[in-house]
Amino acid sequence: MNPIKLLTVALCACLSFAAAAQADNYPSRSIRIVVPFPPGGATDAAARLVATRMSEKWGQPVVIDNRAGAGGNVGSDIVAKSAPDGYTLVMGVTGSHAINISLYSKMPYDPVADFVAISQVAVVPNVVVVHPSVPARTLAELVALAKREPGKLNYASLGNGTAAHLGMELLKSAAGIDITHVPYKGSAPAVTDLLAGQVQVMVDGLPSALQHVKAGKLRAIALTSLHRAPALPDLPTIAETYPGFYADAWSGLFAPKGTPAAIVNQLSTEVQRILRLPDVREKLAALGAEPVGSTQTEFAAHVKREIDKWAQVVKTSGAKVD
Repeated sequence: MNPIKLLTVALCACLSFAAAAQADNYPSRSIRIVVPFPPGGATDAAARLVATRMSEKWGQPVVIDNRAGAGGNVGSDIVAKSAPDGYTLVMGVTGSHAINISLYSKMPYDPVADFVAISQVAVVPNVVVVHPSVPARTLAELVALAKREPGKLNYASLGNGTAAHLGMELLKSAAGIDITHVPYKGSAPAVTDLLAGQVQVMVDGLPSALQHVKAGKLRAIALTSLHRAPALPDLPTIAETYPGFYADAWSGLFAPKGTPAAIVNQLSTEVQRILRLPDVREKLAALGAEPVGSTQTEFAAHVKREIDKWAQVVKTSGAKVD
């Protein structure tokens, strides 16, 4: 055999042996899960639940590292550029791994090319809510009102390009209605003005909106999920009127591209196991989140579908972040 070919074969064999040995010993030290948002909230809580159970199973620390900024881009980029050894993961979300690639003019990473999907962890349903002064109690009535008075209704969002913004833009496109966007800098001021009637409509996370709905301060119109939520079992989904409509917030674990397949498979199997545990499911439900626990293939396919969907919504809405 040609000496160069022989050397190449030997090198590949050594690398394969090293990767196999690394996978066999995994995990041999602490694992870091980067959450690209501040502490608190459903994504952070879900990551901590998974981390605790991983640590219990493997006998190694699994720590949460909150790295907020740029809609999830800062923390995600840290992981994209980390060693692909299974010891640095990211809890990616709809924004960081599906929306931002179309929203930002410059992205520091590619959500598909720079990561390998491990498992989708959870989904947090969103809900369309209106101020009680709005004369609409159903989605059909809201759509009819918006068509009678195009542009008169205002909807709040957490900011330009956020899920609350693009979720409503997706509904506007599906229903063929015109409602004016009013972006805020975060959830608190948006909800405050909605409660005061300064804006009339909003797409909000079900966990945060639920307290106001139950208190009668807001009226729930429809869920953005594919199926109804146990917290509001009588509330229809938008998909019941516009089939296939889906605009929930999801989260899932990713590893840097190049992480050994055996390690990714081990992580995926463990996450799926954790999300089948009754107490974990109960704790997620208490947060308003629904556990998923998909396979690597299922999660990767989901991410690609979401990227394509939100790219069209971003294009139609004209949303951009520089």
